[in-house]
Amino acid sequence: MESKELYTYVDHTALKAYTTWEDIEKLCKEAITYQMASVCIPACYIKRVHDEFKDLTICTVVGFPLGYSSTEGKVAETMQALKDGASEIDMVINICDVKNKDYDKVEQEIAALKKATGDHTLKVIIETCYLTEEEKIAMCQAVTNAKADFIKTSTGFGTAGATLEDVKLMKEHIGADVKIKAAGGIRSRKEMEDYIKAGCSRIGTSSAISMLGEL
Repeated sequence: MESKELYTYVDHTALKAYTTWEDIEKLCKEAITYQMASVCIPACYIKRVHDEFKDLTICTVVGFPLGYSSTEGKVAETMQALKDGASEIDMVINICDVKNKDYDKVEQEIAALKKATGDHTLKVIIETCYLTEEEKIAMCQAVTNAKADFIKTSTGFGTAGATLEDVKLMKEHIGADVKIKAAGGIRSRKEMEDYIKAGCSRIGTSSAISMLGEL
């Protein structure tokens, strides 16, 4: 694939705790230059980015990175992010609920956030590095039943990131209307292409420009 096409899959990401406005401004300018899908940024920067980069698609994270905040808290985060100018939400599931086999509770929380996002995009981070195969399949079903737009492999802050095996498992078990986002540990053009060929519609990374040889 040509670099121009690969960039259209990228959520250009900066989520470290010490991310500065200078980092965010650079990220946004790069996303515009290379026509990336979105910028994925901390919620505290949404409004400023929305005011200064009018045509940029803004993604943010909710319940990040551990996922065990309350559903009410996640809904509140989501509503404020949308109000500030985000149009895509990447939520982290409650992994504690998964481990307790409370799959219905996870599904209900995803559904609550999808209700809050409405026509905006909801991506559900299941943090595959912590899950068994049975749990991953259960989360594919929960994401599908709750009518989220994407299932996402990882936060990038867990013990491991995306794997092709997990993407292939997701592809087999999600509904027809659910897309896949891979994130965490993707380090080369070949890996980007492999994930896209395996069925990913988005790639979350902070390194797209260096991977595609622009630096």
